[in-house]
Amino acid sequence: MLDKNGIAKRIAQEIKDGYYVNLGIGIPTLVANFIPDGMQVVLQSENGLLGMGPFPYEGEEDADLINAGKQTVTMSPGASVFDSAMSFGMIRAQKVDLTILGAMEVSEYGDIANWKIPGKLVKGMGGAMDLVASAKNIIVAMQQVSKAGESKLLSRCTLPLTGVRCIRKVITEMAVFEVDIENGGFHLLERAPGVSVDEIRNATAGRFKASGMIPEMQL
Repeated sequence: MLDKNGIAKRIAQEIKDGYYVNLGIGIPTLVANFIPDGMQVVLQSENGLLGMGPFPYEGEEDADLINAGKQTVTMSPGASVFDSAMSFGMIRAQKVDLTILGAMEVSEYGDIANWKIPGKLVKGMGGAMDLVASAKNIIVAMQQVSKAGESKLLSRCTLPLTGVRCIRKVITEMAVFEVDIENGGFHLLERAPGVSVDEIRNATAGRFKASGMIPEMQL
């Protein structure tokens, strides 16, 4: 199965030349390290940075340059910084081509829960609700199985929802799924190297669909 960097590396293949891409907190922030050389991609961080680069090398960190997850980042040539009102104006106006978010749960109809666990202290919903309401294209990067061994791809989310019927693709440590938001179900597109279809089926609590020979991810 893939580690977090492996998930990020596979997601980077979904990015196209010329895209403006928003990276959420968690696994999505790692995607910046796997943008192919020569590809022109502009990464947007919701806290007010357009033109985000990869993580800095140790000793080269600038505490004034951070992403939405409060991690130090770099700036690409031509990058700009601005206030959060401008940042969310970009998001709400659908100026971002692709949004990559982490999630705690995703339902078979594309509902996402990624901001609150009941009984746990949280700082707030962050920008996720704006992103799922406005984004043209959303990919979820997540661990498919919890530490307790339970699937996080469900028939119905158990946690408070961030958005409804908005997720069309999920990439996990085990597989790449397309979500059927009209009829419900996780359609298996690719499997991680060495992972069988049966293993993925057993780790998916929502409706599972697999047609023909399922190829392995090419990383």
